[in-house]
Amino acid sequence: MTDRLRSLQDLQTLHRELKLRQRAEEERREREAALARLRDEEARIFERTVGKVVPLPETNRVILTLGRPEPEPRQRELDEQMAWKQALSDDFDVDSLLETDETLSFRRPEVSAESVRKLRRGHWSLQAQIDLHGLRRDQAREALGTFIHDSAKRGLRCVRVVHGKGNGSPAASRC
Repeated sequence: MTDRLRSLQDLQTLHRELKLRQRAEEERREREAALARLRDEEARIFERTVGKVVPLPETNRVILTLGRPEPEPRQRELDEQMAWKQALSDDFDVDSLLETDETLSFRRPEVSAESVRKLRRGHWSLQAQIDLHGLRRDQAREALGTFIHDSAKRGLRCVRVVHGKGNGSPAASRC
């Protein structure tokens, strides 16, 4: 308002502007008053529900001041992990051994090597499995036959049979 008003129109514009500011200020005060009434009402409801509230005394309180945490040497830790991996690694890949060594895996001639590879990589999920550890030969044969029959009847296409001589089987304890 340091500039002088040049015309009556400038005076009218200023008058409108002041009214708008005054209205905005009144609305702000009304909102604050409504919010204060709401807080008071909530406090009264709480007091009626819970009863008189007395704050705890401030004495005998310990105020903890936590210092800044020590920096973590993340890059050094990553370097050490990489060094351990390289020291322990002998470039032995179990998957390549299973794919090349016929004594560790078996597949019928009609099953493609690609199907076995996809199965090992988890391309197909198992729908059922049976563990034959601890069973005698005749028990295992019967359990396997029942399992295969039931799986075929249910339309299952990917099942696992865990076989072999386990440490807890009766035959293993005789050796």
